[in-house]
Amino acid sequence: MELFLNVLLALTSVLLIVLILLHRGKGGGLSSMFGGAVSSQLSGSSVVEKNLNRLTVFAGLLWAVCIVALGILIKA
Repeated sequence: MELFLNVLLALTSVLLIVLILLHRGKGGGLSSMFGGAVSSQLSGSSVVEKNLNRLTVFAGLLWAVCIVALGILIKA
């Protein structure tokens, strides 16, 4: 069980990194330096962005559950 949770934790960690990097910048920072602010003002919130947000939240929750479960298993 601990091995499964460790593998799941590694996969969700990589998935979270990729999903967060796929998000569009909301102004300021590095994204606006390279022209991201102009393109973000032209297009509104799309279905793809909403689904990306949902997937990111789901992966984050799964990651948190893995952390808590591993903590309980290691403590016991």
